[in-house]
Amino acid sequence: MTSTTMEAWKMSIVTLNEEVLSKLSKMLDKSTCGWRQLASAAAEQPQFLCSEKELTTCSLHVLEAAGSPARTLLAWLADRSCSLDFLHYCLRKIDHQEAVQFLTNTVAELIQITVQPQSQQAIQGSRVVLTCRASGPPGLSYQWFRGNEEVLNDSGSSPELVLCPLSPVHQGHYICRISYGEKYVFSQWVHIHLVSQGSSPGCSSSLFPGSVSGLQIIHQPQSQATSEGETLLLECKAEANPPAQYEWYHNKMLLPQQKTSVLKLPCVTTEHRGEYRCKVFNLYHQAWSNTATVTIGPSSVIEASWVEIDRGLESQEVHRSTSGLEAHPLQKMANLPSSAKNYYATDKVALLIGNMNYLYHNQLCAPISDVHELTNVLRQMDFKVVSLLDLNWEEMHSAVTEFLMLLDKGVYGLLYFAGHGYENFGNSFMVPIDAPASYTSEHCLCVQSILTKMQEKETGLNVFLLDMCRKKNPHDNVIVQPGLLKVTANVVFGYATCVDAEAYEVKREDVSNGIFISFLKKRVCKDEKVTVMLDRVAEDMGRCEITRGRQALELRSNLSERRSLTDQIQISECSASHSARNLQWAVSHVLPESRSLQFECGVKVQLGFAAEFSNVMVIYTRILEKPKEIVSCSAQLTDFPEDVDVDLKMTNQETLLEAGILLLIKEELPSPEAPSLYTRIRSLQRLRRELTFTVCLHYTYSNMDEEVQERLPVTVGKPLVSKLNLHEPRPSHSCSATSSFSPDSFNFPVCSSFNEDFALVDSASDTWSHVQTDRQVSHASSQTSPRSVNVPEETYCPELFDSSPTHCSQQKLASQPSE
Repeated sequence: MTSTTMEAWKMSIVTLNEEVLSKLSKMLDKSTCGWRQLASAAAEQPQFLCSEKELTTCSLHVLEAAGSPARTLLAWLADRSCSLDFLHYCLRKIDHQEAVQFLTNTVAELIQITVQPQSQQAIQGSRVVLTCRASGPPGLSYQWFRGNEEVLNDSGSSPELVLCPLSPVHQGHYICRISYGEKYVFSQWVHIHLVSQGSSPGCSSSLFPGSVSGLQIIHQPQSQATSEGETLLLECKAEANPPAQYEWYHNKMLLPQQKTSVLKLPCVTTEHRGEYRCKVFNLYHQAWSNTATVTIGPSSVIEASWVEIDRGLESQEVHRSTSGLEAHPLQKMANLPSSAKNYYATDKVALLIGNMNYLYHNQLCAPISDVHELTNVLRQMDFKVVSLLDLNWEEMHSAVTEFLMLLDKGVYGLLYFAGHGYENFGNSFMVPIDAPASYTSEHCLCVQSILTKMQEKETGLNVFLLDMCRKKNPHDNVIVQPGLLKVTANVVFGYATCVDAEAYEVKREDVSNGIFISFLKKRVCKDEKVTVMLDRVAEDMGRCEITRGRQALELRSNLSERRSLTDQIQISECSASHSARNLQWAVSHVLPESRSLQFECGVKVQLGFAAEFSNVMVIYTRILEKPKEIVSCSAQLTDFPEDVDVDLKMTNQETLLEAGILLLIKEELPSPEAPSLYTRIRSLQRLRRELTFTVCLHYTYSNMDEEVQERLPVTVGKPLVSKLNLHEPRPSHSCSATSSFSPDSFNFPVCSSFNEDFALVDSASDTWSHVQTDRQVSHASSQTSPRSVNVPEETYCPELFDSSPTHCSQQKLASQPSE
């Protein structure tokens, strides 16, 4: 095989196998510095620049059960001949240490010796062949050495070194170097020993007397029984001259990766059972091993379990069989260890609510960044996420109702709340922004009541992450009866703080963060049981000086299976319900299409849209074309409906920061080279009609001093979550003193009317119809009240934050994830 001057790192991404690409994609999908940042770094080279459409296509793969945005991006880079060296450079540029180390190790392991040379004894004048073979990238280079000198004959740079006729000068120690560019590995040292004519040649002398070649199997593979999840080991040994090579066969099919005397198959399943044989061969001989039959059964029982049965006449017989040597078949199934089970979700749905701008209570700062951060990491784990800010009672109730509609058998449901809250008599209550000063359970939502309705859906996992205070409410002495909870063994409560304690947020100059999410975001994407992940978060919080003695995560769970938030989605046979969930989720994330507006003066304006949250939208304008005689012009937005919340002082700003937009990533907005004006629209859930506004063009001609205005009205339908009409009351609920937010308040139809009229998705009038109630909810929450909060000074905690300013902690009843 000829030598190549190409360095190992100059190989294309296409040389990586699927297993390596999958692992790398998983790291990039589940990291905050992930595939988007990689795409941005790769754009340094023009040939690797991805268009906005390509990036959008990547992100849409999150919606697929086995979709991976990072895998799609890597495929595009491979198609454009991206080298491993440049990929490594980009990963280092975005400081993704895990991926950098993984890729470094992978490249180092590209060259692996599969056949080692063997020491031999032979008589003078005979023919000796030393064989060394390796797997790796195309173009591997071989070089044999005798001692420290290169072997320069015809076969000295090939996998097989031929010494013929053998003479005394050939006697000595040999080694082979396999290289690819600057990367290389050495074989083991072997010795060639010259023997006299009358003696037998070396290690094979007892097997092949008087012969210089031969082959005989001395150890046969043995039949065996093993369990799923275990490692299968089969061994076949032979003595041979020249040295033997090995090929393994399973049910008469070649196993191309198994080329050594030991067959090793980790984590076997039932597909690995059957007959195994090994073919042993060298240049002159070939032999087959005996057949080894492998049976693979269920995994061994590692912990006791029981099966609920009726206490009838047959119960004694069942107990006798399960207590003996042979377990009852049902118990065998129940006793499979968690490591041998592959858990999956039929879908994954999350509702994230962050309340900050309370009308009658202290304002909070962290929920906006915390919700945004958690939204991003959950979407990387294939969750369908609805993220909402500043909801009043009616809107929270409606949002939870819609969330419950998305749940079904086997679905993973996650509810996150950051805001004010309290806990009375073991029940947790989330406080809406319109709750009165002396609120009670009647004005809040009971978390345990939501859980009872989630259990009715036969969900696969129910996770509640409550970033709120848990102190007792002195104004509420009512014991709420949320309903009978089922023993489903799939419930996890992660409380940001302990009972009768407060939760804190750390105030920063730009974006504040809740203590809970600051630690949670570092662990939540780990592929481990949910409770194990939260335990690690609790340990991290316990080591932080700023939280020690003030805030400690509390975990409550009855989760009996090793279910993780990273579990894959496997769509069940009921594909209709899955399609309905996809449609129902998608409707609350539909943005208006970007459009161009042509004004009479000849100016062409682009109108674009981006989503910051499910109920917060950013609108930007920029000038695409203008006549030469117009020296300056700008397109500003005005005349917004009263339903939505727009801070007029922060509209039509030249930078995101000036417009109050801190969390959008640059890929979602036009490039900075194109000057734009940004406007942030909040509280879209209160929009009762189509969103209409006016684009006012201000421009000046070169020969005029006065500014000219031209106006165009624009209607963009009902964007994002406004289609759900969360402002409308859902089915009636009881406001009795004994039950706030009772289970009866969730008597909703099996399917929303939207599902029945899904063909009208693009219609701005698309809504879900619900029964009206007598409850009248004030929408004064769209107003803003003065922010007057007691912010106690706290010590700086370098474990949490990298910025240098002194941090302060703001007492609050909840906070949220940040980006």
